Amino acid sequence: MRIAQVAPLYESVPPALYGGTERIVSHLTEELVRQGHDVWLFASGDSRTSAHLVPVTPCAIRLDESCRDSLAAHIVMLEMIAAQQHRFDLIHYHIDYLHFPLSRRGSTPHATTLHGRLDLPELQQVYDQFPEMPVISISDAQRQPLPQARWLGTVHHGVPPSLYAFSPRSGGYLAFLGRISPEKRVDRAIEIATHCGRVLKIAAKVDRVDRDYFEARIKPLLTNPLVEFIGEIGDAQKSAFLGGADALLFPIDWPEPFGLVVIEAMACGTPVVAFRGGSVAEIIDDEVTGFVVDDIPGAVSAVERAVALDRHRVRTVFEKRFTAARMAAAYVKLYEQAVVNSAAAA
Repeated sequence: MRIAQVAPLYESVPPALYGGTERIVSHLTEELVRQGHDVWLFASGDSRTSAHLVPVTPCAIRLDESCRDSLAAHIVMLEMIAAQQHRFDLIHYHIDYLHFPLSRRGSTPHATTLHGRLDLPELQQVYDQFPEMPVISISDAQRQPLPQARWLGTVHHGVPPSLYAFSPRSGGYLAFLGRISPEKRVDRAIEIATHCGRVLKIAAKVDRVDRDYFEARIKPLLTNPLVEFIGEIGDAQKSAFLGGADALLFPIDWPEPFGLVVIEAMACGTPVVAFRGGSVAEIIDDEVTGFVVDDIPGAVSAVERAVALDRHRVRTVFEKRFTAARMAAAYVKLYEQAVVNSAAAA
């Protein structure tokens, strides 16, 4: 198939540091190319890919301090796609609903993976207005707020098995990886580690929108002698960081649509202790790849049990459920379904 992948422009594909959506677009794009598809990637100009890169901006918007209107570049990208849409068998969007008016008026089959939370009340009117838009969820749990959407299917994220090294032994600390924000609850991770008497290493970015929260609520907690704040890291550092941990702490306080870091930890053989919510129970095999808990005492208890889990088995489950090859194959089936549906509706 000739496939267009349309990425957000906030980060490069793959991102240099943090960036879940762009990282998944990269894994999917590279695997589709490996499987023999002709893939065109609409993304920022500093992206790296074996597909045909269509650069929309010189660099990722987050790294461009002169950019004050991120929507402008995305509108330009939509016009570029509209001018070339006849070249593709299918267009796969990763930019939420921004393209819906364009896609409604186009003739090329398309599908949209929704990467974010869908429990926002404003989204109801969008999907009521565009009920025919074919969308793909990244977990079954993500769908619940929008039963009226036209769901093609669910495809769990996947990463290349060779990207992260398996670690048969841990280094005696707990890990938190991701973004510092109220919903990610790094404060809970610090509390859990303190109760356990274990070192907690935090590798996380702080977005501008969360800077005040970080300064007021989190920074004072970093004086805890058990806490080591590393900052933002990229893929090259993740194997050592995640593989060295006794467990990854994932103490979320929101309906997480997927949680990419969970399967990245599993790829390293590291079990995950996660708070129940969103897709957590869908991704973690309780007492096999980690533990799903409901409160701080439950998390503390789970940490003590996590070190006894079989790290080889954690990696085996990852290889069975969460590889990029499995993800790409599932997407191709949905692409074919979208093409058939589009032809039937013509």
